[in-house]
Amino acid sequence: MPLRTTFRLPALLQWRRRSLLRGTMLVLASTAVAFRLSHFPENRETPWLLLPLMIATLGTADTVRCMQRSWNWYHGGVVLLIYMDLMAACLIVFFLVYPILL
Repeated sequence: MPLRTTFRLPALLQWRRRSLLRGTMLVLASTAVAFRLSHFPENRETPWLLLPLMIATLGTADTVRCMQRSWNWYHGGVVLLIYMDLMAACLIVFFLVYPILL
């Protein structure tokens, strides 16, 4: 009888499971990419900033999935992470819109 090997993804990469770390990493990575794409001190206009904005939105949605119905300290931590995600998304929108308005 041959041995059957099954390949399982790590828990961080399984989209059906809730993960605060995955959502936060997506948002922070997309913010770092947005810094690089906008050439921050010069703030160049580029439509490629829409891609990090969509990834940050996906990461925020992944963080929102971790909300619980009852209030506890975990719920409060998730709310703080959602505020951090929204600030990062607003920063990416600023990088996208600011060169156009100059």
